[in-house]
Parts: sequence; structure tokens; C-alpha cells
Amino acid sequence: MFIAMNRFTVTKNSAEAFETLWLGRDSHLKTMDGFVEFHMLKGPENEDGTRLYASHTVWSSEETFRAWTRSDAFRAAHKDAGNTAKLHEGAPTFEGFSVIQEISADA
Repeated sequence: MFIAMNRFTVTKNSAEAFETLWLGRDSHLKTMDGFVEFHMLKGPENEDGTRLYASHTVWSSEETFRAWTRSDAFRAAHKDAGNTAKLHEGAPTFEGFSVIQEISADA
């Protein structure tokens, strides 16, 4: 299993538009082999009014995640990324993790 995360720092003035964008977008993730689940995470507001958000995507393997990044579905999901960059400060920070242990309620 592989977890792909992008962290975004969003100003208070842009938070509503940022959330609206993410909640309304067509990610195309469900069409991809190896996709398991997606979460958009909202962190606490900092003293300066900024808020940390993180997209959290779970894949069956790093290979299926890499295939996603090279796919037409990825390009379609990110086609407007340049126009929406003004909603967050700087570039998103990517972090990829290989899962070495999993504990679930089902097991």
C-alpha cells in the first residue's frame, strides 16, 4: 500500500474558495486501477489566520500511484491547477509513504 499526500497552506480569506474547489472537483480517481480511497483533511487555523490542508490518497502500491500521475485522468483532474494556485501559499508539499504496517477494525 502507498499513501500520497499534498499539504497546502491556505489563508483565511481563501479557505472557503479552496474548500469549494476541492469539494466540487472531479478527481477521476475512481477510474484508476489501484485507487483505494481519498480524504481531504482540514487542520486547525494558525494564529496568523492560515490553515493547513492535506490531500490524502491511498493506493494499492506505489506503482499504481505512479501510473496515476502519468495518466490522462491525472491530467484532466489537474488541468486548472495553474489557475487555482492563488488559493494557497506557494506550491503544495508532496509526501509519499510506503505502508509498513496496517491495523484495521476489520482485522
